[in-house]
Amino acid sequence: MSYQITIEPIGTTIDVEEDQTILDAALRQGVWLPFACGHGTCGTCKVQVTDGFYDVGDASPFALMDIEREENKVLACCCKPESDMVIEADVDEDEDFLGYLVQDYQAKVIAITELSPTIKGIRLQIDRPMDFQAGQYINIQFPHIDGTRAFSIANPPSESNIIELHIRQVQGGAATTYVHESLQVGDELDISGPYGQFFVRKSDEKDVIFIAGGSGLSSPQSMILDLLEQNDTRIIYLFQGARDVAELYNRDIFQQLVKDYPNFRYIPALNAPKVEDNWTGFTGFVHEAVADYFENKCSGHKAYLCGPPPMIDAAISTLMQSRLFEKDIHTERFLSAADSANGQSRSALFRHI
Repeated sequence: MSYQITIEPIGTTIDVEEDQTILDAALRQGVWLPFACGHGTCGTCKVQVTDGFYDVGDASPFALMDIEREENKVLACCCKPESDMVIEADVDEDEDFLGYLVQDYQAKVIAITELSPTIKGIRLQIDRPMDFQAGQYINIQFPHIDGTRAFSIANPPSESNIIELHIRQVQGGAATTYVHESLQVGDELDISGPYGQFFVRKSDEKDVIFIAGGSGLSSPQSMILDLLEQNDTRIIYLFQGARDVAELYNRDIFQQLVKDYPNFRYIPALNAPKVEDNWTGFTGFVHEAVADYFENKCSGHKAYLCGPPPMIDAAISTLMQSRLFEKDIHTERFLSAADSANGQSRSALFRHI
C-alpha cells in the first residue's frame, strides 16, 4: 500500500510506501527536501502538514518541540504517512546541486586502517558505481543493530566504485563500537546514498576555507581532492584541528598536496600537543587558527565546516566576527545520539547554518 504526498508550494506529488518516511521517498524520486542528519536530531527537514494523517516517528523532542507537534509540524526524515497528505516545505534550489537519486547498494569491506587511536579508515567496494557530490554521505545498516548510521564519504567522486569512510569510535555507540571491534575485511554491508546537501558551490569563484575537526575531515578531504582533480584555480585552505599529533591523521596526504598544488594551503592546529610531539605548528583550537591566519579578516571567501557541534559553533562565531556572512558559510554537523539527548541541533538563529 502506498500514499500520495503533495509537496507545496512546488505542487509535486510523490508516492510513499507504507512504513516509509516522507524524506526517504522524496530522495528516491528526485525531490530534495531540505535535510541534514536524516535521523530526527537536527530539525532541518521540518515541514508543515496541512492535510492528512501520519505517525510523527522517532523525532527528537529538541528537534521537534511539543508546541510544533501540536501545530502539525513534522520531521520528514521520521514522519510516516497514514493517509494521503499535503505538506508545505521550504524547498531551496541551488544551481550547484546535482541531485543524484538515492539508491541501495551492496558493499564489501576491502580495507580497514587505523588512522588515529580513535578513528578507523574503512574502504568499501560497491556493487555498481555511485554518482555523488563531494561532501555527501551514505547510510549503513550494520548486522544486529537497529536503524542505519550516517557516515560522510572521504574519497572523491571520480572513485565511483569505492566508498572511503573515517569512523570515530563514540563511547557507548553500538555502530561505531561494532566497526572498531568486530568489522572485518570481506564483510558485506547494505548501504544507501548519496545523501546530504553539503557540497562545494563551484559557481562561486571565491577562495575556499575548509575547517575540519576529528573525523569531520572526511567531507573536506573529498571536496578538496575533487577540486584539485578538476584543476580548480581558486586558493584552497584546509584548517585541520586535533588534540595531538596521533589524532592529526592523514597529515602526510595534505602535506604532499601542498607540494603538488600551488593553490593549496594546509594549516593544522593542535589544542593539547604532548611534549613528545615536538609540535612547532599552531597550538590552540582550530577556529583560533583561522582567526590567527587571516587576522580576523575572512571576507571574500566561502567556508565549509565539518565536525562536532562545539567546533562548528565556535568556527561560525569566528568567521562571522571576521566579516564572513551567513550565505558564505556551509556546515555539516556530526551529531551522535548523545548530542541529540543533550539538545544539540541546527542553529535557531540562521536559516542555512
